[in-house]
This record gives sequence, structure tokens and C-alpha cells, in this order.
Amino acid sequence: MDLFDLSGKAALVTGGNGGIGLGMARGLAAAGARVAIVGRDARKNASALGSLPKDCISLQGDVADEKQCRGLVDEAAARLGRLDILVNNAGINIRKAPQEYALEEWKRVLDVNLTGAFVAAQAAYPHLKRAGGGKIVNIGSMMSIFGASFVAPYGASKGGIVQLTRALATAWARDRVQVNAVLPGWIDTDLTRNAREQVQGLHERVLARTPAGRWGEPADLAGIAVFLCSRASDFVTGTAIPVDGGYSVQG
Repeated sequence: MDLFDLSGKAALVTGGNGGIGLGMARGLAAAGARVAIVGRDARKNASALGSLPKDCISLQGDVADEKQCRGLVDEAAARLGRLDILVNNAGINIRKAPQEYALEEWKRVLDVNLTGAFVAAQAAYPHLKRAGGGKIVNIGSMMSIFGASFVAPYGASKGGIVQLTRALATAWARDRVQVNAVLPGWIDTDLTRNAREQVQGLHERVLARTPAGRWGEPADLAGIAVFLCSRASDFVTGTAIPVDGGYSVQG
């Protein structure tokens, strides 16, 4: 269907070398976009790139470093010839009781998850405007909605992502730039596998609360990525859409 066709479009996916980011990158590529994935681990980048079409590229860098982040956006636009789509997916988590965090741990989570998304969006804006409009998708979390005792900085960063999304959507709508957030539920990734090791009973609680009766998979995020990055969503902006198998609708 033409509304979902991304042929001729160029996309940058931060944290695109695994998990949700790679699932979205594959979806965008399957819809016709050329995709640049960003990650800090060169070996992981190369492995992920092997699962994407040959016209896709990988870039190595840390979005928490402002200079690197801006450079990555500009390099992606230069190498792809344009930039129409930015997916802010890069994220980390450190699980502790609130009183146990060192301030540097708090700052590191916020720098990657929230500040990195802001800097990347700021850097992408002139490229998107030059292209006549574009799409930004920010990856939030169920922790944008719920509280959890062991993820204070992560939850704060993801709540901030939702408010950042609304602010950017309001500011850039007249430039034909739509900005939306996706709130993944419990998706089977390296990040959540670590959570299952660290939080006793988490696996069972997730299955019990999720009406779909399973953990999500990165491929479950491909469809929402294509929708939010295509002409099908040209009048959708400032939203935060759960993709969680029904987890968030349970009382």
C-alpha cells in the first residue's frame, strides 16, 4: 500500500544494532527505506548490518557524547544523501534501589536515554526540514506510565521522553515534522534478559499480566515503526503509543 511505502526515504536508528532498534530498522528497510544503524559496539554493528539490505550502513558512536551524536546524524545524512526519519532508540538501564545510585550512574542513564535523544533530534531537524518534512520516533517505555522501585533514573528518562516528544511535536508541526513516541512493553531483548536475572519473579509476573500471554519480540515493533515513519501517520503527532500485548490496560 502506497501510504506505507518508504522507498527513497533515509532513516537513522540509534541503538539499531540489536533488540527493538534492529527490529524497527528491519521493518523500515523492508518498507523500502535506506537505513543507518548506530551503536557503540563495532562487532555488534557489523553483525546487525548483515541482517539488513546491502544499501544500509552502520555507524559507530555514543549518543551520550554531544559532539559524537551530532556528528553521527550529519554523517548519516551525508552518506545516505538525505535524512527523512530519526528513531531515537539508544538506551541503557542500571537497576538499584533509589538510595544506592551514585550520581554518575543517574547522569549516565539520563545522558543516553533522554539527552541523547534531544541532541539527535536537534541535529536531525535541519535535515528533516530540508527534505520537506520528516518523522521522529522516540522510544519510551512502560516505565513512562508505571513506577518501579528499581529503575528510578530509567523511569525518569522515559517519562521525559514522552514530554520531549510532545514539545518537539508542537514546535515542529508547521515544518511537517511529526514526532511520536512508542512505549514498548516487556520485549525479549538483552536488556530485559538481564532484568529477569536481577529481579526475582519478573518473568512470571509479566506473563500473568500480559493478555497476549507472552513476551514481545523485536519484530513486534516493526509495524509501528513503518506506520509512524510513513505518510500513513502524517496527521499523527505528539502521541505515545504502547506496544505491549495489552499489559498497560490491565488493572
